[in-house]
Amino acid sequence: MPVVVGVEIRKTKEVLYFNPRDLDLAVGNKVLVDTENGIEWGEVVELEKILEKKKGEIKDIARKANNYDLKKIEENIRKEKEAFKICLQKVDDRELEMKLTSVEYTFDRNKLFVYYTAEGRIDFRELIKDLGYLLKSRIQMVQIGVRDEAKMLGGFGSCGRVLCCKSFLQDFKPVGIEMAKEQSLSLNPNKISGACGRLMCCLTYEYKTYKEAKKKLPKVGSKVKTDNEEGIVKEVNIFTEEITIDCGKGVVKKIPANKIHAGILNRLKLSKNK
Repeated sequence: MPVVVGVEIRKTKEVLYFNPRDLDLAVGNKVLVDTENGIEWGEVVELEKILEKKKGEIKDIARKANNYDLKKIEENIRKEKEAFKICLQKVDDRELEMKLTSVEYTFDRNKLFVYYTAEGRIDFRELIKDLGYLLKSRIQMVQIGVRDEAKMLGGFGSCGRVLCCKSFLQDFKPVGIEMAKEQSLSLNPNKISGACGRLMCCLTYEYKTYKEAKKKLPKVGSKVKTDNEEGIVKEVNIFTEEITIDCGKGVVKKIPANKIHAGILNRLKLSKNK
């Protein structure tokens, strides 16, 4: 099992693993690597990770980026801005129903990745001919989803922080509306949707905690009883472990969960498991 380093390449933040050889590397170093698309540059994000693969399947890091390489990378970034404007113009000329997200060169500029979003399939054969002729590079069109687009472009969430997908999330996990319901959040799409327009990734962070905490408490709508009162559960606060019950005749009370008869809670758990 080889010891490898993780290198993040391109704006998609894809992490590939390489043999570091005897190079003295640190997280944040820029390196050149050999990929199926040719020589590309990337940034070291993981050190000394063990992969359960044969050594022959792992390529070597070509070299740590030197001053010449760093200048070439800066030049490529400037060229990408020019290429983006050309791509944008040609997409408009061809009246293609696609949204251009970003473009990115390989290190040697032999290949240009064109990232875009679209509702359906796009016939971009003529666009590729146009771009190949104007930019003198091989063109690879890459259709991405709106969550990948947000990860690539970045921005700020409603919390005021940099988008999670841009700052630390490597993989997207499925997010469902039941996660918002379990956490008693507003189901207003404007409040639970991220910059990408999909449900916010952060809905998954505390979902299991809420779910486990609620197992110890009665469900909203169930009937409960204490030494002094009985009523219907209207609200459950998992943080204070308080239950709001409607005792009838306009009487609403907040009661600590430990005041509810244990027998009632046990029956609620049994009914939930059936």
